[in-house]
Order: sequence, then C-alpha cells, then structure tokens
Amino acid sequence: MLNQTPSVVINSDAGNGVGYTGIRIRGSDAARINVTLNGIPYNDAESQGTFFVDLPDFSSSTGSIQIQRGVGTSSNGAGAFGGSINISTNEVVKDSYAEINNSFGSFNTWKHTIKSGTGLVNGFTTDVRLSKISSDGYIDRASSDLKSFYFSTAYIKEKTSVRVNVFSGKEKTYQAWNGISEADLLAGNRTVNSAGTERPGEPYDNEIDDYAQTHYQLFFSQRLNSKLNFNTAFFLTKGKGFYEQYKADQKYSKYGMPDAPGFPTAITRSDMVRQLWLDNDFYGNIFSLQLKNKQTEAVLGGGLTRYNGHHFGKIIWAAKGLTSVDNWYDLSSDKNDFNIYLKQQTKVAGNWNLFYDLQYRHVKYSTEGFRDNPTLSINKNFNFFNPKAGLSYLKNGLKAYASYSVANKEPNRDDFEAGALQQPLPERLHDIEAGIEKQTSNYNWAATVYYMNYKNQLVLDGKINDVGAYTRTNIPNSYRAGIEIQGGIKFNSWMNAAANISLSENKVKNFTEYIDDYDNGGQKTNNYSAATIAYSPSVVGGATINFIPVKNGELSFSSKYVGKQYLDNTSNNARLLHAFFVQDVRAIYTIKNKGLKEINIIAQLNNVFGKKYEPNGYTYSYFVGGETITENYYFPMAGTNFMIGLNVSL
Repeated sequence: MLNQTPSVVINSDAGNGVGYTGIRIRGSDAARINVTLNGIPYNDAESQGTFFVDLPDFSSSTGSIQIQRGVGTSSNGAGAFGGSINISTNEVVKDSYAEINNSFGSFNTWKHTIKSGTGLVNGFTTDVRLSKISSDGYIDRASSDLKSFYFSTAYIKEKTSVRVNVFSGKEKTYQAWNGISEADLLAGNRTVNSAGTERPGEPYDNEIDDYAQTHYQLFFSQRLNSKLNFNTAFFLTKGKGFYEQYKADQKYSKYGMPDAPGFPTAITRSDMVRQLWLDNDFYGNIFSLQLKNKQTEAVLGGGLTRYNGHHFGKIIWAAKGLTSVDNWYDLSSDKNDFNIYLKQQTKVAGNWNLFYDLQYRHVKYSTEGFRDNPTLSINKNFNFFNPKAGLSYLKNGLKAYASYSVANKEPNRDDFEAGALQQPLPERLHDIEAGIEKQTSNYNWAATVYYMNYKNQLVLDGKINDVGAYTRTNIPNSYRAGIEIQGGIKFNSWMNAAANISLSENKVKNFTEYIDDYDNGGQKTNNYSAATIAYSPSVVGGATINFIPVKNGELSFSSKYVGKQYLDNTSNNARLLHAFFVQDVRAIYTIKNKGLKEINIIAQLNNVFGKKYEPNGYTYSYFVGGETITENYYFPMAGTNFMIGLNVSL
C-alpha cells in the first residue's frame, strides 16, 4: 500500500509480500519509524521494530494512513528517526454495509475477508471483520497462515463520544529470515531456504514463527465548550508466541541439562528442538486537551505506558532423550515511558503561521539479563527534551514551510547486550526541513528539502560483544540530506498520473569497521573517513498512470525504481544490493447491481517483466588465510506473479 509514497523501500522475507515484510523511509528501518494505531504506540517497546505480520489484513479496517517523513510532530512512542506512520480505524461509517472479499494469486495465495457495519443508528455504530490469509510463499517452504478479527463499537453524540476497539492477529509463518547466499543467487537458486536444514534428510517441517497479538482500546472524547476538546484513550496489547528451531549436535550443558545416560560414558550431545518464547503485555494511557479559536490551535498532550516482557526458552525434544524440562533461560524485562508535550500553531500575520512543539520524554528500562548473557542486568533511565519549531505560509492552494526539530532515541534491547563496559549512548537527530506545495483541482506538486544530522547514531560495525555476537555501536557523526519531489495531474476525465522522486546523500563520517581475524585471533580494523550509510539508496522513485477506458473500468500502470544500496557502512561494491526498476499492472471493473451495492473484479500483475531483484540483505566479513572473505546474503523477490479478486458489497 505504501510502496508508491516518496522515499519508501519495501521488502518481504517470503518474496511475495505475504508474511514478514519490512519498510524503510529515507533509509531508516522500521525500528526508527514511529507507528501508531489510532494514536496508540505500536512499535515493540524493546526491539522498537514494527511487525505488521501480527495484524494480518488490518488495512481492510483502516480509514486513513498518514505518513510524516523526518522527525514530525510529537506523537506517543519512541522517537521518529526516519518518519512516523499513523494508521486510523476510528472513522465513522454512517451507512450500513456488508462486504465479502476473496482473492487468489500465485504461490497458492488466498485472502478471505468478511466485514460489516451497522452504520450510525441513534448515536451507536458497530463494525466487525474476519480475515484469513494463506500462502506458500515464493521462497521454499516460506508459508504463511494468518488469521485476524476486528471489532469496534462506538457511541457518538454532538459533544461526547466513546469507542471500544478489540482486534487480534494470529500468525504462523515458516521461517525465511536467513536469506540466500550469494553463491546460490549467482547460480540461479533464488528460492532456496536454509531454515530447518540442520535436520538430517528432509528439512524440519515445523521451523516456524508462531505468535498471537490482541489489542484492546478504549477512547473517550468530550467537547468542553466551543474552543476546548478533551481526548483520552486507555489500551492494552497482549502478545505471546515463539519461534521453533531444529538444532543439530547440541551440548546438553549449553541448555542447563544434565548429560543423557550412556555406556560406557554419558552422552554429552544430541540433536534438539527448541522454542524461544516471548510473553508480553503493553498498556497505558494517552491524552490531549485541544484549544482552537480563530488565531490559535494548541494541544497539551502526552502518555504513560508500561511494558512487561517475559523471555524464556524451552527444549521440547532431544534425539538422545530429554534430561530436564526446565526452561534453559527465564528472564523478565520492564519499560516505563512517559511523555508530555505542548504544541501550538498561531496565525501571526496575514497568511503566515508560527508553529512550535515542546516535548519531554522519560524512559526507564530494566532487564534481568539476556539469553546469551544471563548475568548482565540493565537498569537505565533516559530523559529527553524534543523541541520543534516552524513557520508556514498558505494562500490560494500554495503552501510553503520550514522547520527545525530535535529527536532523541534510547537504544534497543540488543544494544544493551554489548557488555557491562560497552553500554550504548542514546541517539540524537537534528532535522531541518523546508518545502513548498501547490494544490488545484487538476494538478498538485510538492518539493521538500531536508538535512538530518545524527549524533551517536547506532550502526553495525562488525564489533562483537561480550558473548561473541555482533552489536551496534554509536557513531559520533552521520547525516542524510536530500530532496523529495512529487506531483500529480488530471489530464482529462479518463486519464491521470502521479509520480515522485527522492534524491539524497547519506553519509557516516570517520567509520571504523571491525573484522574477525581467524589467523591471529581478535579483530582487524579498517577506517573510512566518509562512507554511505547502509540500506540508503541515493535515488528512489515511483510513478503511476491511471486510465478509465470504459465506464466503471480502471487500468493502472505503476513503476518503482530504487538505486543501489550498500549492505554495510563501507561503500564496498562487493557488498551491495543492485538497483532495480519494477512495473506492476492492475485492472478494476465495477458492476452496479440492483440487488447488490456493487461488485468489484480486480486483477493485478506484479513484476510484469520478471525482474530479478533483491531489496534487502545482510553481510559479514572475516580475515582468514591472509585475505578478507565476505559473505553476502539476499532476500529475493518473486518474478512475474498475479492476484485476482472478487469483492461483493451487499
């Protein structure tokens, strides 16, 4: 859905957009994009990532999606270092409706959705949805079995509204997050999957990720007078699940188990199946008091959230026999997050508006330890001040603006595992933006220039932590600078088009790369005075042209270009993702029927020309035999594939 928005690059583990998917905005990954659902934080509190696989088909209940690139205005949740996405489902549908949507596509992909709503009746409204998505995936065994439901009911009067949302998702996906090696890619083995292959013979058939997440949201809104409105929301998000792995030739002692009995000596190793579990609760309150008059709009708002995470591991099978059923690790973590902000926009003269936004955020994070470092306890407090200010001009559909913003961000859970003497610092971003846009009934255009200067940005540099794992390290200076241009035009009643292009420079200064030295032990270092930030293409563009060749028919052609991306911060051409240019075609035909509201027939052909491309990957290098060896892994996307759908509105 977001692929055609400026500066966006998407990817998919399974290669066909079903299951685990990823998004980057201006080169920043999902852990640096603040996502909210109806204003409520969605990012995982510890990893700070967003896992939309836990909310399958959520878009079918979505009324609007707002994207702010850069820091953006104050929102609840972690600081936005690449952008903010707010997904809203609380729009009121005034008329009753019922829909049955069914789709089928390549790789045995199915999508079934049933939804209905009462409309607004005597101030009450209710909406419900049931969804199921399944797919074999483009990558071998990368299957997905996704189920979800959505329920929302509200009481709405002139001055008061109350709404309750309950929605849940259950995902079961075969793991495809290892990617494929460069050797397989060059040999044309684009769908090979190493997950489950530690089992002798056929791959282990239950190498899965299995997770369920349920959201409870309660909203209350009250208009106090003609100028003041008060809004608040309480929420609880419950998640529980695991991923399962077949591990060959494992030591019993590694998992805290006694050796298995044997003759003449005890058995110390066995093939095993393990599950890594997460059971977490995330809950809290958000609020805002809004003042609006002819000259001023002001908001005093904030939120208080708490996260309780329980991490534990189970061994559920051993070829030589289980010798213990205790969890091999059992760790808890807590995170408290409080923020309060005041933002105001005031008309200062004529068509000029002055804007400021002041936010204070306090974060407290503690954990009893980590799976591979159970004795390392963390107890950290962070206090952030995030000011923003801007000036805008608006007249006759022309808008110009400039802003300066500061965002601060705490490290994530994995960063803290670096070691007791190698604890990470929080990151800071200074973001300067300026833009101009024009809107008319027949065309629109916009241009934004930005400079994002990072202090202590956390990046992978090859350095290992106390337990031998690669960890992110603070880099003193790095930046992103660019321009985003977009526009659309309506040529006539049967043809329109839209396009965007982003040009940027993304650099890390004085970067040190660490490489494992297998010849001499320890690690070697390479220094770079300036290099391109990983996963940050200098060119990203998209274009769509729509035709209405017949009444009730629409034909759309879309294209996406993404320039080359480096897999690490060394600007090494041996470690990159090649540029790609992909085209899709979609046709929609609508049938009006007296007995039914309408029937939509949809057909989409993706990657029309069968382009072989990889939008995501990873790399690591080591020094052995007197030379540096680099291992690259990629996540290929499917070639030409299709999806057809039949949507019936009753």
